[in-house]
Amino acid sequence: MSRIYKILARRDWEAAWNAQVYEGSELDRADGFIHFSTAEQAQETASRHFRGQAGLVVLEVEVDDLGDALRWEASRGGQLFPHLYGALPASLVRGVAEAPLDPDGVPLIGVLP
Repeated sequence: MSRIYKILARRDWEAAWNAQVYEGSELDRADGFIHFSTAEQAQETASRHFRGQAGLVVLEVEVDDLGDALRWEASRGGQLFPHLYGALPASLVRGVAEAPLDPDGVPLIGVLP
């Protein structure tokens, strides 16, 4: 199994859970896909894009559950990032973890597999 991760506000996840679908952040919707990170990419993503934002969670999703809607595309530094073209059914989220801020305001996403 291979997992990917989505960092988002807890309130956005709670709304998605209630609706049973996550449509993505404002940036995701503007870009036309939901941005994910691998375990190796997630902490840098947190540092670059979520610094100073409290109340975050990290969703864990199994790559194989997403089918053809998931594409691996070059982004930061030419690295391949997972992009989901379409909504994420809440039922596919395998885990949700808190992402507290460190003393420098960087979300700590924990030790990912």
